Amino acid sequence: MKKLYIFALVGLLSFTGFSQDTFSIIAVDPDTGEIGSAGASCVNGIGAQGIIDIITKILPGRGGVNSQAYVCIPNSNLNNAIDQMEMGASPSEIIDYLMNNDSCSSQNFDPEYRQYGIADFDTNGDPRTAGFTGSMADNYKEDRQGTTFSVQGNILLNQTVIDNMEANFNNTNGPLADKLMAALQGANFPGADMRCLSAGTSSTTAYLLVYKADDDSNNPYIRLNVGEQAAGIEPIDILQGMYDELLTVKENSLKERITIYPNPATNNITLSVASSVALLGVTIYDVQGKLVYSQNEFEKSSLQQTINIAAFKSSVYFIKVKSKQGEATLRFVKK
Repeated sequence: MKKLYIFALVGLLSFTGFSQDTFSIIAVDPDTGEIGSAGASCVNGIGAQGIIDIITKILPGRGGVNSQAYVCIPNSNLNNAIDQMEMGASPSEIIDYLMNNDSCSSQNFDPEYRQYGIADFDTNGDPRTAGFTGSMADNYKEDRQGTTFSVQGNILLNQTVIDNMEANFNNTNGPLADKLMAALQGANFPGADMRCLSAGTSSTTAYLLVYKADDDSNNPYIRLNVGEQAAGIEPIDILQGMYDELLTVKENSLKERITIYPNPATNNITLSVASSVALLGVTIYDVQGKLVYSQNEFEKSSLQQTINIAAFKSSVYFIKVKSKQGEATLRFVKK
């Protein structure tokens, strides 16, 4: 099934110079290898493009960075952070690099105007996070990290925005996208971005972005973007509606109801299926099409199947799942 993109368009306006962007979250899921970001801001003149391509970038299977507060457009600090991540730097090392190599001239290359949140996987697949909030970013401002996420904001009404986003993320069960949307809903109240208080909304624009481990960088699993809305229209409500519609579409696809993790894997992979899927058979083929594994009996109550792949050669494999709902083929990597 092709990835589904939904955009709320409200006219395309050029936007240059620098921007102050407010609340966002960047997170990873160690079980699935997914990496995602969500955020919102009360900005005027941004148009249909919103902030999604200004403040966030993700390297599938590796990690992601959110760069906000006063930023250059294009966001050179964000691009440099991603370059450092590609070269193997950890989140804390990336923060150190950005502090010593600020590349935005709008504020005389002063990193104290910036705010960052970073989350990634180390070489063992374990999550790492880091954040930074400069002294010159506008109050209320804070960044806060958990084991798998960094949440950050500036120009906030108060600390409640960060508290709610963190609590919603931690207390939501389900896939990473559900947790990110829940975090954003924690900031869905008037003035979360203080500039939108008089308009009675949290913000003017919002987004959700999620990559699966094996997604192409130009083809994310989920990309939902709500461009700039008129005063009084809540973009997080629009984003939630778009996400709910997307889930309905994906529920109709067998492939979207099956997950393989970890991916890449060393000794075992776990095949996790939704409760609506009735497994009939699982087969695995190597890149030459040779059958290397087959299973045809499953416990009816089990939604997870662990498969030992320790003896497999390091390569790409394709797992074919047969169910009463149809067939689907997924890809995984044996390290």
